[in-house]
Amino acid sequence: MAKIFPAIALGVCLIGSPALAAQRYDVQGIQEALSQIDVDALLGEAGGVLMRAPDDALDGLFQAVHASAQIPKEAQTMCRLLEPDADRSLEAIGRAANHLGPASRDRFVAAIAGIAASGVQNPPQPYDPVAARQTLKSAGVTATLLHDGFLVGMTATGNDRASREARCRSMGWMLDALKDVPLAQRAAATRLLLNEGLTLLARSR
Repeated sequence: MAKIFPAIALGVCLIGSPALAAQRYDVQGIQEALSQIDVDALLGEAGGVLMRAPDDALDGLFQAVHASAQIPKEAQTMCRLLEPDADRSLEAIGRAANHLGPASRDRFVAAIAGIAASGVQNPPQPYDPVAARQTLKSAGVTATLLHDGFLVGMTATGNDRASREARCRSMGWMLDALKDVPLAQRAAATRLLLNEGLTLLARSR
């Protein structure tokens, strides 16, 4: 299991239980916390967890992705998560985080722990994929007006280096546009991106 997951499991336990949070520096309490969560089962339900987590928890993941996308050495890792055929499960996101710098990795640990802790406690959240797609299209219009080449990158489908780099640039511009929309819309767009990846805007034109 990727090295990030023990930290995530601990974060889930601490976030989900005030009593355990008070024991964060108690080694015995930490061991007990880890024994109370079935991490494999949690990862198996990753897609469901992402859809059950509330908007503010999803936004923590968006902010972590956006921050890493601004760092040249980390941007490609973020872009690979949004490739059309990429694995975007909670486990895959955790594996990707292992390739980031310490500060970015910490942001992802906190974001995934927040999603997992809140997701296992909540029913599926209200979600309108049509409205989410419209939010992405609006963000795409903003990115198109601000950046030449946005649509070229967004519609690139090749697996060659030039196509991948074009998609990655467009992803960064899309995230920049999304960070300024209201939280509920940004969270819905994040769910859609996690479900469909970078090709969804091209398909919805």
